Amino acid sequence: MQEATSLRALRDRPFELLAELERRGRALAARAGEDDGPGREWVGVALRMAGELYLVAREETREVLGVPQTLTRVPGAKSWIRGLANVRGQLLPVVDLRQYLGSGVTPLTRGTRVVVVNHREIPAGLMVDEVLGFRRFAESEFGGEAPPTVVRCERYLAGAFRRGSEQWPVLSLRSLIESPSFLDAAA
Repeated sequence: MQEATSLRALRDRPFELLAELERRGRALAARAGEDDGPGREWVGVALRMAGELYLVAREETREVLGVPQTLTRVPGAKSWIRGLANVRGQLLPVVDLRQYLGSGVTPLTRGTRVVVVNHREIPAGLMVDEVLGFRRFAESEFGGEAPPTVVRCERYLAGAFRRGSEQWPVLSLRSLIESPSFLDAAA
């Protein structure tokens, strides 16, 4: 109860309140880091393309957006480049991931999302059918061999997690966006 009382006491001093919350968050993170034993977990973002489930590493994902209302077509670009979006003052190329992989066009529905890749040099937003949120797996559930997929993305898979009868292939966004075919977007 002491902690709750001290936070209430800081209610009228927002800077001190934020500093105390940060201090407590760092203390919790440090304690969580001590638990890095054999039961470590892997966290990824789950998404759906063409009815199949995939994971992308949380570190490779900057954010998830709805499909921007305004996409400006890029003349002379391949058809899988859906256009440029202005996201908080930054231009973001939006790519139809299914179309890039040769598995048809991603239908625009209420669930369609854009996964913004966390890459320092190559900005990209990848349009997918749906994002299902975070999924956590024990590292022991990881297998190096990925199952065959309908979407034809095997060359970008970095293994799979298996839980019961479910298989979750891990899509490597880094290898995808750094591939020569992705970087060659001119028609």
